[in-house]
Amino acid sequence: MSKTRLYINKQISSNLIIYIKGKQHHFLKNVMRVKINDKIRIFDGKTGEWLSQILSSNRDNIILRVKEKTKDMIKDHDIWLIFAPIKLYRMNIAIQKATELGVSKIIPCLTEYTNLRSINTNNLKLNAIEASEQSERLDIPKIETTVKLQSLLNSWSDDRYLVYCDEKLSQKKYILETLLPLKNTSLKWAVLVGPEGGFSSSEEQLIFNTKNVLPVSLGNKLLRSDTAITVSLFCIQELLIDK
Repeated sequence: MSKTRLYINKQISSNLIIYIKGKQHHFLKNVMRVKINDKIRIFDGKTGEWLSQILSSNRDNIILRVKEKTKDMIKDHDIWLIFAPIKLYRMNIAIQKATELGVSKIIPCLTEYTNLRSINTNNLKLNAIEASEQSERLDIPKIETTVKLQSLLNSWSDDRYLVYCDEKLSQKKYILETLLPLKNTSLKWAVLVGPEGGFSSSEEQLIFNTKNVLPVSLGNKLLRSDTAITVSLFCIQELLIDK
């Protein structure tokens, strides 16, 4: 089985001919140094994973023919990540780890103390695609456009818990002891991680008044946003979903 794996932004079917161009062409030709008849695994986030074969390769494109399906599409868990944009390098890490840990939707959220007010969602999507390719994931998380915290929480639904990673929690209730009693819940999940400066007092009040909010502590140390995202999502996966 080929170790090379690519996301194809079109629905795949048997015997389909696919033209690989741009960055993916550069990756296959100059990094992986593929040759005619080599096998490439491909997926589209809709139908599953397929095995394809290289028919031709030149300086402009690589042509693949789809041979057979190797994995059927399975429905992943519905977990959202809501986070305040941070510095680009750490935000890329956060997107990669969130994708590897199975989030279905990523929502950049503006708060009073958010330093980075404008982000390139296309860049976030490229990071998510790369993480899905490498982690054997069959789909790509949806990247939403940036939204204000108040607008998001004012319309919060009744069928989803909001795990709020609160570094200021006075009566510390750690994430493990908060989540374990909810193991068999029918509600879906979301994780909220704030900016490096934390939330303002008015935002904290808004969060605490939100339906199904679960304030949790991630420990005694002050974690960076990307670390908090990884820890909280891992706990949800391990305690509530993957068992």
